[in-house]
Amino acid sequence: MLAELVIHNIAIVERMSIRFTEGFNVLTGETGAGKSIVLDALTLALGANANPAIIRAGCEEATVAAVFVEVDPELLRAADIEPEDEVCLRRTITRSGRGRAYINDMPVRLKQLKDIGNALLTVHGQHEQQALQHVERHLAQLDAFAKAEEEAAAYHAAYTRLRELTLQAEELQKAANQRQEQQDLLEFQCRELADAKLTAGEDLSLETERSRLHNAGKLLDAAQNGYEKLYGGAQALTGELDKVAGALEASQHLEPKFAPLAEALRNALYGVEDVALQLRDYARHTQNSPERLSEIEERLQLLNRLKRKYRATDTAALLEKLSLLQTEITRLAQLDETVENTLHLQEETRALLEARGATWSEKRRQAAPLLAQRVVAELADLAMPNARFEVRLTPLEKPGPNGLESGEFYFCANAGEELKPLAQIASGGELSRLMLAIYCAAPAQCGTLVFDEVDAGLGGRAGTAVGRKLRDVARTHQVLCVTHLPQVAACANQHWRIEKHEDDSGRTVATATHLEGESRDMEMARMLGGPQITATALANARELLTLATSDSLPLFSNDE
Repeated sequence: MLAELVIHNIAIVERMSIRFTEGFNVLTGETGAGKSIVLDALTLALGANANPAIIRAGCEEATVAAVFVEVDPELLRAADIEPEDEVCLRRTITRSGRGRAYINDMPVRLKQLKDIGNALLTVHGQHEQQALQHVERHLAQLDAFAKAEEEAAAYHAAYTRLRELTLQAEELQKAANQRQEQQDLLEFQCRELADAKLTAGEDLSLETERSRLHNAGKLLDAAQNGYEKLYGGAQALTGELDKVAGALEASQHLEPKFAPLAEALRNALYGVEDVALQLRDYARHTQNSPERLSEIEERLQLLNRLKRKYRATDTAALLEKLSLLQTEITRLAQLDETVENTLHLQEETRALLEARGATWSEKRRQAAPLLAQRVVAELADLAMPNARFEVRLTPLEKPGPNGLESGEFYFCANAGEELKPLAQIASGGELSRLMLAIYCAAPAQCGTLVFDEVDAGLGGRAGTAVGRKLRDVARTHQVLCVTHLPQVAACANQHWRIEKHEDDSGRTVATATHLEGESRDMEMARMLGGPQITATALANARELLTLATSDSLPLFSNDE
């Protein structure tokens, strides 16, 4: 719902703020007072094209903001905007032609502002027929009338599934066509890795052994020298330690403190002997083998080449790659069966789509003439007794995203004329009344509806009918209407008067005044009787306002 419109420096508006309510809101005023400026500003806030010439003389920038409440959070989330209690669509326009758009003070692209705005509010008037000009919305209007939500949801689910299966089948078929070449490559890679007889950690083990063989001479010398000095030589350390330990043991009866020292020395001697014997064994079994070193170098070269080729860090990663290759080879071997199964599912889903589409189409075919009858009946009440309206459904060559057919509204206003698509109807007044008739006959697709000059050329009973129908639509949707007819204005829940006057500096400015009580009586009397408000006009105005709250709104006008 549109809660507030704030306009700054647009045309003759210096600053204007209009607060709207639920139900039926009406704007009245003399011709040229600025009512069209209000609607132009509103469309700018919703993303309409901007002309810098609309900026108030002497100003460099103009701003308009439309504040909405009770907005579906999913609408904002779909646009990556965090939902809030209020949604403000704001637009600035500069003399240079550059402008900026914001949603809740977050900069957005103009298209994003327009998409959100079109979902929140629809304008119908002499120049703006957004809903009717989009043919794709005609089917949506028919479906809403037909209450075909379940049929539409079932069809869309099958349509989405069919698209997924079609893409999957195309990819699988493409893979099947390229399979032989791919399979040959995979089998070659698999053989290459399998023939290498890889083991996890092998590369690290070989690198350690290679390092040992490269330094075999040094290691052998270290082991032999160590053995000789510790045990095997004439002056080996173990012999000296044995002598010292023996001397301490021989003297321990004279000095008891030698006993633990001798024991500690014996333990150390045993440890040194163990080290010496291990060094001896190492020296006996260590060989400087150029043949083994060559084997290791060759093996490491193979492993490193495979790691580079398959972008692996170690042999464990190569083994994982081998497993993946084997899995992919198995998948390719089963590809024909997978393609066949997918094509079978595709045909089943296509048949399901056709069946669900046929059910949806039948509901549309049944609803189309009923909607046309309702709309024609509503148009007769709107001073268009000879109007004709038709919903034409055209079968598609193949199922589309919105069913098995396209749909379009056709209309003619006068007897003897040919039915034409709505896009070819030139009269904004006729289109406004037609849209009003459609909204009376079927639910609207937008929360807020704006009607500009919907009563153009009407008076008397036709004007009264327009007022009643706008009041009816306003029971379920917020309605904003610019009108010159008192019969229409009387039906409103809230009344604003737009007028212009000169300010203290002598400049013309437009202002908006909320009318209630006596001020509204006076405006209604002006609309009934002209600028000279008589007692009779004032009495008629009050009677009209009183009766407007009931279903007995009188069918009269100032020309009757």
